[in-house]
Amino acid sequence: MERLCTLDDIPDGGSKGALPGSRGRDQVLLVRQGGRVYGYVNNCPHYDRAPLGWKKDEFLNGAKDRIMCSAHGALFRIEDGTCEIGPCLGQALIPIRITVEGGQVFGEI
Repeated sequence: MERLCTLDDIPDGGSKGALPGSRGRDQVLLVRQGGRVYGYVNNCPHYDRAPLGWKKDEFLNGAKDRIMCSAHGALFRIEDGTCEIGPCLGQALIPIRITVEGGQVFGEI
């Protein structure tokens, strides 16, 4: 597993990108809900693998209750990455196995 960030780096109820690729785009998105962190590959399953965030570390809709694709507004459940609204309805984000230990967030792609 690779260290992605500290738990404190992700605001509770917020999101963060991790593992910048060769062009600086974060390869992983993280969402924190209390002590639980959910992780997904930063690619929309519908729109040519487009990144989801609309700006750095912003992957959630206004209500902060769904992950949102900035390319076409698809909304995904935080708990399992399944699309509930949008052109990729029923498809899902690719999950990352996440472990939180000693305040550190680790992930395995």
